[in-house]
Amino acid sequence: MVNALGSSLDEIWPRLVAGDQSRLRLRDDLVPGQALRFGEVAGELAAIPTALAAYACRANRLGLSAYTGIRDSVESSKARFGAARIGVVVGSSTGGIAEAQAALAQWSRSGSMPESFRLVQLEFGGMAEFLAGIAGLEGPRYTLSTACSASAKALVSARTLLELDVCDAVVAGGVDTLCGLTANGFVALQAVAKDLTNPMSRNRSGITLGEGAALFLVMRERGGVQLLGAGESSDAHHMSAPDPEGKGAEACMRAALADAGLEPGAIAYVNLHGTGTPQNDATESAALERVFGRPIPCSSTKPLVGHALGASGALEAGICWMMLRRRDGARIAAPPHRWDGVRDPDLPPLALVPEATWIHAPPPAAIMSNSFGFGGSNCSVILAEEPE
Repeated sequence: MVNALGSSLDEIWPRLVAGDQSRLRLRDDLVPGQALRFGEVAGELAAIPTALAAYACRANRLGLSAYTGIRDSVESSKARFGAARIGVVVGSSTGGIAEAQAALAQWSRSGSMPESFRLVQLEFGGMAEFLAGIAGLEGPRYTLSTACSASAKALVSARTLLELDVCDAVVAGGVDTLCGLTANGFVALQAVAKDLTNPMSRNRSGITLGEGAALFLVMRERGGVQLLGAGESSDAHHMSAPDPEGKGAEACMRAALADAGLEPGAIAYVNLHGTGTPQNDATESAALERVFGRPIPCSSTKPLVGHALGASGALEAGICWMMLRRRDGARIAAPPHRWDGVRDPDLPPLALVPEATWIHAPPPAAIMSNSFGFGGSNCSVILAEEPE
């Protein structure tokens, strides 16, 4: 995993549990006339090999940087199952749009495209093709683009490929990058925070955009962290606004619980979609109250890494994975909910995680992550530990 907090799990984890917001960078080059904060991945990214130069774009460099963390496991699985039995499913909403913007800008100035630009850098399908090429995999490979639910759905799709016996292992997750088109689009929607995103606050004013990549190797083996349950729903309410009553959010959380065979009381923590927009926070908090009927420890991690859109589901599932793998006996460390502390009296009261909080959650602990996207495309996943 790579995001604004770091380029490895060991870098990300201590900053995550400390609630470190110092990595969000002020930039004035994405939206004309405005300086806004973004969750940008810092430092040098992995280089695209010459043989795959046609795929050279920041999105694929982010994906490759994340892939290095599972490379050894993929190679081991390839030796065990064969390249044709390992698939690739990733989620994204921007892909290589930044490179396409630069190419079109040059074309408008000079009448010619950059020699290095290839359409496959922009195509969503190119992302899965690139990762398959890097890993030498020959199984099914495709990219999902369902806005903010995309990479959570990629994990569910990976599980389905295993259940159908199409694959024996699947590289699954999400990648998204910052670009001017996306930033200006959200500014035009009046959905970007004036400073930092402030989820669940009376003073919330919008999102802080981010970028990153998270990849898993999904397999059938028991033990360790399991994708225990998943639920999906579609509001079909509006192109960009959620159903105002949160019916879609409620439906997918209930579906995830049913799929996992769990009662709401079995969930120890919820990673909120928590964008900091007026509508998301109102609908999500109302849906949480109806599903759980009690204040459940929860937090949004978007104030720490930004909203990485199509990659956010995988990034936040990765955060939940780390919480389970880095437990301390019967307790797990939960990332703090960074906000101004001013509660909105119109929202149901939530048990937002304060700083340095340990949650009592003896194994097998189950935690939920929510991803609610444009057009009402919703996905909730439940991760849980299983004895090795």
